Amino acid sequence: MKLTYKVAGVDIDAAESVVKKIGQLARKTHRPGVLGGIGLFGGFFELDLKQYQQPVLVSSVDGVGTKIKIACAMDKYRGIGIDLVNHCVNDVMCCGAEPLYFLDYLSLGKVEGKAVLELAEGLTEACAYNQCALIGGETAEMPDIYEPGEFDIAGTLVGIVEKSQVIDGSHIQKGDVLLGLSSSGLHTNGYTLARRIIEMSSESGYHTTYPDLGMKIGDALLIEHKSYFQAVNAVRHAEGLHGISHITGGGLVGNTSRLLREGLGLDIDWQAWQIPAIFSLLQRLGDIDDQEMRRVFNLGIGLVLVVAADAIDDIEQALASVGETAIRIGHVV
Repeated sequence: MKLTYKVAGVDIDAAESVVKKIGQLARKTHRPGVLGGIGLFGGFFELDLKQYQQPVLVSSVDGVGTKIKIACAMDKYRGIGIDLVNHCVNDVMCCGAEPLYFLDYLSLGKVEGKAVLELAEGLTEACAYNQCALIGGETAEMPDIYEPGEFDIAGTLVGIVEKSQVIDGSHIQKGDVLLGLSSSGLHTNGYTLARRIIEMSSESGYHTTYPDLGMKIGDALLIEHKSYFQAVNAVRHAEGLHGISHITGGGLVGNTSRLLREGLGLDIDWQAWQIPAIFSLLQRLGDIDDQEMRRVFNLGIGLVLVVAADAIDDIEQALASVGETAIRIGHVV
C-alpha cells in the first residue's frame, strides 16, 4: 500500500470540511472591527481608538483542564467550548477590560465531526453572548499524541481598557468588603481531584444520579463555567470598585490574595453562603477535609468584588439590575 498522510493517520479532507463549518459558525460572532473571516494565516481586528486616550490591550490564555475527560466519558462536548470562552472572558474582565476577540487551539487524535462541531457550537455561542468575535483558531490532528476520542483545547482572548480604568487591586485597603457572586458549579478547576473521587468511589460513577443534584453526577460536573460578562459590565466603571478576583485554581483565598499588597489579608466568613450540593457530595465521597476543599474548589463563589464600604449599596444595586445577587462574604484586614 502506498503511504499517504491519510494512511499515516491524518485526514486533510475531513479536517478541511470541519474547519469550513466552524468558519460558518464563527461568522455569527463577528462584531465591528473584524476584517475577513477564518481561513487566512492570521485573524484581523481593526481597533477603533476614538473613545480611548491611552488604550491598553489585555490578554488571557487558558484551557479547561481535565474536565475534558468527563466530557468524553459522557459524550457531551458543547459545554467545553462555552467553558473555555467564559473562563478567558472572566479573567480579562477582572482587569476592567472589554472583550474584543477570541482564538482557539484544538488538538486531537482524529477529527470526528460530532465532537468538533459541538465544541465549535459552544465556542461560538459563548463568544456571541460575551460580545467577542471568534476570528481564528487551529485544529491539529495528532494521532501519535492523542488516542482516538482524546483531545485538548485552549483559547486566547484579547480585550481593551482605558489605562486610567484598569482594575488591578492597587486601591484595595483595610475595611473593603468582599462581595461574592455565585458560581454555577466547579467551573473549570479541581477536576483532577473530582475525577479521582468518582473513579475511586465504590458507590458512584459518572452516570449515578443523586437526589440532591437532581441529575447524574457526570452532568453536574459538566455544568458550564459561568460568564460574569453582564455583572462586571454593570460595575466596572463604578466608584469604589477596587478589585475583581476570578475564583479558579487555588480557591477563593488563593486567587483574591493575588490582588492584595503586602500588609493586607482576608477575613472570610465561610458561613455566609450555602455550599452547593455538588461540593458537599464530593467532600463526602472523597473524605476531603475543609481546608483542602477551600484550596481546590470555588465552593459556590465564582467571582469576588473588593468594594469600598461606602460603595456597597450602589454596586449591589447595579448588580441586581442585571439579575446578579451579591453575597457579603468577608472583608479586607
